[in-house]
Formats: sequence, structure tokens, C-alpha cells
Amino acid sequence: MAFVGLQTFKNAMQNNKRTLVILILGLLSALGPFSIDLYLPGFPEIARDLNSTTGRVALSLSSYFIGVSIGQMIYGPLLDRFGRRIPLLIGLFIYLFASVYIVYVTSVDSLILVRFVQALGGCAGMVAARALVRDLFPVTETAKVFSLLMLVIAVSPIVAPTLGGFATAHWGWHSIFIILAVLAAINILLVYFWLPLGAQPDTTMSLKPRPIITKFWTVFKTPQFYTYTLTGSFAASGLYAYIAGSPHVFMELYGVSEKQYGWIFGIIALGLVIASQVNTVLLKKYTSQKIVKTTLICQVFAGALLFFGTILNLIEMYSMIVLVFLFLSTQGFAFPNTSALSLAPFEKNAGTASALMGALQLGIGAMITALVSMLSNETALPMTGIMFLCALAAFGMLYWGQRRVKE
Repeated sequence: MAFVGLQTFKNAMQNNKRTLVILILGLLSALGPFSIDLYLPGFPEIARDLNSTTGRVALSLSSYFIGVSIGQMIYGPLLDRFGRRIPLLIGLFIYLFASVYIVYVTSVDSLILVRFVQALGGCAGMVAARALVRDLFPVTETAKVFSLLMLVIAVSPIVAPTLGGFATAHWGWHSIFIILAVLAAINILLVYFWLPLGAQPDTTMSLKPRPIITKFWTVFKTPQFYTYTLTGSFAASGLYAYIAGSPHVFMELYGVSEKQYGWIFGIIALGLVIASQVNTVLLKKYTSQKIVKTTLICQVFAGALLFFGTILNLIEMYSMIVLVFLFLSTQGFAFPNTSALSLAPFEKNAGTASALMGALQLGIGAMITALVSMLSNETALPMTGIMFLCALAAFGMLYWGQRRVKE
């Protein structure tokens, strides 16, 4: 009896430790989405304060995506060479100082530049979190762990715009970046005191450009990697198109306030939370490959309704909310499964693979957000049209790539 009780206690302790690790990894992953979603309700006030336009302010979103894309390519090799902790902490400190500096910017050009630097730091958490999932959990569990991370990540679009709208309305847009600095400090403490080290440093790995490029190319040309990474990247770009276009669509076209926009954004993001948890149930019966294919068919259908409904002027605010909710819910299935399938072939180079996956996803996302900003007009068509095109591209990539994975 005593042995059974001791074993039960040990199992409980292991489960608690596992939960804490997943929570920390989720918070690291959520720092990026929080950096995006928190300041969206402040776009109009930022534009007024810096004597600019919301379209110009939206370019700070593109610069953030570019910074994350480039930064991940840097951190991937560093995480493999020096281990996970040191590069991760350096990145978080860069993010912290950049967040504080943004409080003092006086022009939209400065905002765009410092957001780029902020992204270079913050992306360390995203790369390290994905690599640590591969380090700390069996391959058979990674899709489920990514679904649990998605639960934490998906909370940010629910909480962040609402918090951002409240903070902007009461304390001004500068307070948003003070909040982000505090979140970075919390992450630093969690990483230093409670996060396991993960894979050991690979002292044989060269940091010279040629070997690094060769290693990235070796990862990229793996059929399973490029198929599911590009599929997931195009699917996620529909989300980025929505993020870039929604402040204009809801606050300027539909005339909602910052607080109302925060609530709308949160309600729509709830679909991500629900879908990511339904995904863990479906994985007990279906493979990740099957779930991804069905998911993308649904995304294309929702995207078509958004696009053609906008062209025919059939969509008002509430139907827009419902259709975007359906479209973005598919991301709760696409993200965890494409991520797990992309990283599955790699054990030794998980950091490099994670970095390349994130760089491709955010690089495509940066181009999509810039395109939405450049095509901005007095309609919702730039947002809904690009969302539909992203869904078509994701499905096309999956159809083309899966045949090569099987070869």
C-alpha cells in the first residue's frame, strides 16, 4: 500500500512538472502573438499621435514579421550550438529593452524600426519552444503537446486585444509596450528558474555561414518538411491577412470602438481555442495527415464565402464575424498537426528545423500583411480576398507535396 501511495505521488509530481513545462513553453510561444494582438486596437491612436495613417502604422506589423523571420534563422543554429537556455535568455532581454524603447518613439518610422528589433529578440522564444517540444517529448506525443501549446497561444488573441483596447482607452497606446516589457521579464524568470535545459549543446556544430546554409538546405529539401511547413505557412498567412486588415475593417468600415474591436477579436479567436482542444480528441482516432487535409478543405470553403460575399456586397458586420470565426478555427487544427509533421524527421537538428519552419511561416506572413496594407481601400476585399488565396495556396501545396512524401 505504501509503495502504491508513493508511486501515485511520484506520478502526480511528474504530471505537475509536465504541465509546468508546457505552460512555460506556451508562454514563450505566446509572446509573439501577444506582441501582435495587444497593440491592434491602438492603431488609430498611434496613427494620430505620430501624425500618420493606420495603413502606415500597419507596416510596423510587417516589420515585426520580417524581424521574426530573420531572427529565427539566426537563433536556430545558436540553439543547437550553445543549447537552448543562453540564446533564449539573450533574445528575451533584447525584446525587453526594445519594448521599453518603443514607449519613447516620436515617429512612425522609428516605430517600424524598433518593432523590427523587438521581433529579433522575441522570436527566440518561439524557436526554442518548438525545439524543446521535440527535445522533451516523444515524437508520438508532439502533436498533442503542440495542441496544448495552441491552447495557451490562442488565449492571447482573446485576452490581448481586449486588454489592449482597455489600456489604450485608459492610459494611451504607450502602456501597451510597458505591458509587453513586463511579460518579457516574467518569461525571463520562468526560463531561468524552471525550464529544463533540453538538448545538450552540439560543440561540433560550425557557425560559419556555409555549413549553416548547408544544414538549412538539408532540412528544407526533406519532402515531409517542405510539404507540411509550406502548407502550414500558407494556412497561417490567412490569419495574418486578417490581423493586418481587421483594424481597418471593423474600426473604420464598421465603426466599432477600440474596446468593441477587442471583444470582437477575442470572440473570433475563441474558435482557435476550441479547435485546438478538439484536435487532441481527434488525434486519438485520426492521423495528423487526415486532419490537415480535411481542415484545409473547410478553410477553402470558408474563404470562398468571405471573398465572394464581399464582392457581391452580401456581408455585414455580424456575418463577417461568423465567417472569419469559421475560417480561423481551422488554424487550431492546422498549426499543431503541420508543426508536428514538419519536425518529426529531425531529432539532432530540431533547433535548425524549428527556426526554418518559423522563418518560412513568418516570412510569408510578412509579405501577406504588407500586401494587405498596400491594397488597403474603403472595402474589406483586400483582407477577405487574400485570406481566400492563402487557403487555396495551402490546399494546393498539400495536394502537390503529399505525393512526394509518399515517394
